[in-house]
Amino acid sequence: MPALNSFKRNIAEYLSGYVDGEGCFSVSFSRRAKLLVGWETKPSFSISQNQDRAEVIKMIQKFLECGFIRRDYSDRTLKLEVRSINDLVKKVIPHFQKYPLISSKRKDFEYFSKICVMVARRKHLNKNGLRKIVQIAYKMNPSGKRKYKQGDILKGLN
Repeated sequence: MPALNSFKRNIAEYLSGYVDGEGCFSVSFSRRAKLLVGWETKPSFSISQNQDRAEVIKMIQKFLECGFIRRDYSDRTLKLEVRSINDLVKKVIPHFQKYPLISSKRKDFEYFSKICVMVARRKHLNKNGLRKIVQIAYKMNPSGKRKYKQGDILKGLN
């Protein structure tokens, strides 16, 4: 194992490389009748790891100084998730701007960043802003599962 000082110095690059393989930037939507636009917008950054390697997840959480760790019983992993828009905008996004991803996941990150800034500016609370967010979000993770089709969300925003 490398000397601790050397490891601390390289953790930022390690994190970006790790996320390129095991991380996910996503934006989900949930119906919420109580909200003016009828939909809740939920940006999320997550990383998963087998439970027997929990030290990696804990180290990354400590480095980012945000997020929560939970068990995912569906695949027996631990997940570090960051959902706080403040933490996403002030901690997660700046990290990946300084230490960019090198895989095609970088494009998802760019979309994710735009959406998080829009949410931080409360654009998701009006129909025009939410429409733009939905259109950007559905460019992300094209092979991922989605509960709602883009058209179903947009239909109610016209």
